[in-house]
Amino acid sequence: MVSRHHPPMHAWTAGLLFLLVLLRPAYGEEGAAKESPPKASMVEVPAGTHRPLFVPPGETNSVQVPVFRLDRHPVTNGDYLEFVSQNPKWRRSQVKRIFADENYLRHWAGDLEPGEAAMSNQPVTWVSWFAAKAYAQWQGKRLPTVTEWEYAATHGFSTLDGSKDPEFQAAIRRWYSTPSPTSLPLVAQGRANILGIHDFHGLVWEWTADFNSSLVTGDARGNSGIERQLFCGAGSAGNRNPSDYPAFLRYGFRSSLKASYCIHNLGFRCAADL
Repeated sequence: MVSRHHPPMHAWTAGLLFLLVLLRPAYGEEGAAKESPPKASMVEVPAGTHRPLFVPPGETNSVQVPVFRLDRHPVTNGDYLEFVSQNPKWRRSQVKRIFADENYLRHWAGDLEPGEAAMSNQPVTWVSWFAAKAYAQWQGKRLPTVTEWEYAATHGFSTLDGSKDPEFQAAIRRWYSTPSPTSLPLVAQGRANILGIHDFHGLVWEWTADFNSSLVTGDARGNSGIERQLFCGAGSAGNRNPSDYPAFLRYGFRSSLKASYCIHNLGFRCAADL
């Protein structure tokens, strides 16, 4: 479960956040908008073994992931409009500031009017973790855990193990090294992975249920209770794969967030148990 404690941003995560907000997706073409969003659906993610990037001392380097379901693509503005229409407390003018910062849905024209800057089939962004969690619950779903998201995202275009799929690896590196566009592409326009899931690495960052699970507990290195290997260069020590810089970026980005943050390229998708 998610900790409600949100430590201050540290220097290395602040630097990563500054870098990451400048990144852009590589898939999809600007202006290739479609007016009719695809019907949302979920995909069954088979049970398997996940090897996390960071392994705490004394713990095993693999995690067994039970079968679960995951949305085929991120939640769209059209999906989210239905949510706020039926849940007035999550409309932009009524949401409590403790649950979403002042940027919540800032690209929408009004409470129930996404407008030209938020097409119905674009991923919804500028939403907080609290809002994403509430949407998932309204759908009878939940947010995926970091482990579930990372595990599902390792599946390649043509192989279950994406690390053995050169084309998949090249696509990941291309996206994580490309600046963000002014207007986000539509959902499900990028190539799906072997499970039929779109946009893991080609559209927006995504909230996870335990996004802050790798955070240190103190706000200074002098704090005796912190995990010092999570600071600066030590963060690359003892990890599974030092060359997997996209995974470092994801961990760094998540670690820089607070649950009330609303960011232009941060959206979400939902998960569910079988």
